[in-house]
Amino acid sequence: MRQIMLTAASALVVLAACGPAPAQPGQAAGGAAPVETRVANADSQKPAFAGQTRAPGLNSNTVGQYTTSASGLDHPWGLAFLPTGEILVTERAGRLRVVGKDGQLSPAVTGLPAVYASGQGGLLGVTIDPDYANNGLVYWAFSEEQGGVNGTAVARGKLTLGAAPKLDNVQVIWRQAPKMNSSLHFGGRVVFARDGKLFITTGERSVRPGRVQAQQLDGTLGKVVRINADGSIPSDNPFIGQAGAKPEIWSLGHRNLQSAALDPQGRLWTVEHGAKGGDELNRPEAGKNYGWPTITYGEEYSGQPIGDGLTQKAGLEQPVYYWDPVIAPSGMTFYEGDLFKGLKGSVLIGSLGGLNVTRLVLKDDKVVGEERLFTDIGARVRDVVAGPDGAIYVLTDEGDGKLIKITPKG
Repeated sequence: MRQIMLTAASALVVLAACGPAPAQPGQAAGGAAPVETRVANADSQKPAFAGQTRAPGLNSNTVGQYTTSASGLDHPWGLAFLPTGEILVTERAGRLRVVGKDGQLSPAVTGLPAVYASGQGGLLGVTIDPDYANNGLVYWAFSEEQGGVNGTAVARGKLTLGAAPKLDNVQVIWRQAPKMNSSLHFGGRVVFARDGKLFITTGERSVRPGRVQAQQLDGTLGKVVRINADGSIPSDNPFIGQAGAKPEIWSLGHRNLQSAALDPQGRLWTVEHGAKGGDELNRPEAGKNYGWPTITYGEEYSGQPIGDGLTQKAGLEQPVYYWDPVIAPSGMTFYEGDLFKGLKGSVLIGSLGGLNVTRLVLKDDKVVGEERLFTDIGARVRDVVAGPDGAIYVLTDEGDGKLIKITPKG
């Protein structure tokens, strides 16, 4: 087991010593300098309310150590803890692996359906049934190809551990519609709510027809989806009975949702990728429209406005928080453990762009502080999960990807 000493966000100390950075859209007046000091891509845009972006910078003085629990993973994407102590890890190329309690990496679990592994597509998020101890069911999101087009799907199967782990009675319980010819924006997180319903996050496939679909109810691109554990539709979903609407839709107007987690109250939160600027934190509620691409922060990669360049419009929800420039989010967790005293109650978000973990502090569902942790991890962070032991586990998005366990120093 390899151990490396690590300090969190040392740059914040410099910021605090030097005083506030030059004014940027959304900078809190009179507070600590924000973590982000770069000029915004869409620097003429203004936040809808104070604190919606560039919250005051924090320094928790977090000091930890890395332990590499598994290596040799091919672009790992999602992880889930089994009650028996093993950890499930997906590899984007289409393999599900088991990390044993002794740190040994299993061969690929057999029984999965075919995976479309191209671009951002592949084997994605994974979770276990709330009653896993009795039924052994595992759920995963993946991209699949049918008839030359592709989309996100969710399957489940019963896991048998051992020297040759396998999944039996595998069923695809949900498929995105319509499918598109694209290798981008699959979303891919799967989260069980406390009532046993399953939330699925999707993307709008980064093509023009998909963008249109994000604002329409006749398809599931750019949506949060809510289904029962067997794939059937909950009777209290918001668009049940509405003509032309997909009944599994929970919320709409999303771009590419690659982060999702429940807060301590059991409510779903998500973070989605923006374009050039415009990553955003949301708390998706039933039937609400989160705006993409009609309203959004940031701009096109070309530097042109997105659509009409609007950031606000009646009837469309504002993000709780947004980043411009982006952090490129992927994976999130609410830290409620006891190992890291200074982090308790924080939101932790993996950053593909910043090669770190972004920490947010919430008060009354608003962001009141931001910190960048584990800044010398040296790799894209694809997933971050608070383990049952209180440690923080991250997956690094590399050809030789790692599952890293982070514990406090000393």
